[in-house]
Amino acid sequence: MVAKTGSRSYSITAKDVDLWYGDFQALKKVTFNAKQGIITGLIGPSGCGKTTLLRSFNRINERYGNVTTEGEIRILDKNIYDDDVSLSELRKTVGMVFQRPNPLPISIYENIVFGARVHSGRGELKRSERDEMVESALREVQLWDAVKDNLKRRATSLTLEQQQKLCIARLLPLKPRVILMDEPCSALDAEGIERVEELISSFRDRYTVIIVTHNMAQARRATDECVYMLLGEIMEHADTAELFLNPKRKETEMYIEGRYG
Repeated sequence: MVAKTGSRSYSITAKDVDLWYGDFQALKKVTFNAKQGIITGLIGPSGCGKTTLLRSFNRINERYGNVTTEGEIRILDKNIYDDDVSLSELRKTVGMVFQRPNPLPISIYENIVFGARVHSGRGELKRSERDEMVESALREVQLWDAVKDNLKRRATSLTLEQQQKLCIARLLPLKPRVILMDEPCSALDAEGIERVEELISSFRDRYTVIIVTHNMAQARRATDECVYMLLGEIMEHADTAELFLNPKRKETEMYIEGRYG
């Protein structure tokens, strides 16, 4: 079961989340809900806690040293800090796309099957299963036609746009329900940004997507709801059009007009 709101359910609910890196408090009493099947943007000045909040949803923050978290985060109505939670299973359900593309230095084909091979729990997959998995994932990210004749090509030789699409494709055989994206277009040129935004938009209704961006035009174009953060707190969360046209907080208005941050 997942918490419901209107016609949609919540994929993510966070309540009173505090997070510290050592003695530094990066998140302060954050309460946040993400509806299933929509794209939510996290915006705000550098250091406001956007990426920290994003990384909290699959507990990747714990890789970064002395981290203490209090409060509750539920993914599909399961508390991710329960003792019986498997981090491996959590990170299959909640996939992550990083700021710079990070394909493995192996073939395009092997990049797609790597995660499934590790996480399948049933040994080596049949060749027919692998082939179907690779084609399906690459088609879903609109990359199949460009690479289908060169699947043995080293993934790091692709363009940055293609590498980022491949990194997204790599998640899909694991059947994620939530996809986290940390400035996924920041390394791309204008054409690459447009095509990756189109891809992200195509995920609407199939995945819950949370995207961190400093690009206000991108936030307006690519998201359904937006969250403005400042100094580790959520200042405002609203439909994207409402937040940009009629912000409720002065701090939000100043930021989206370029007068802060």
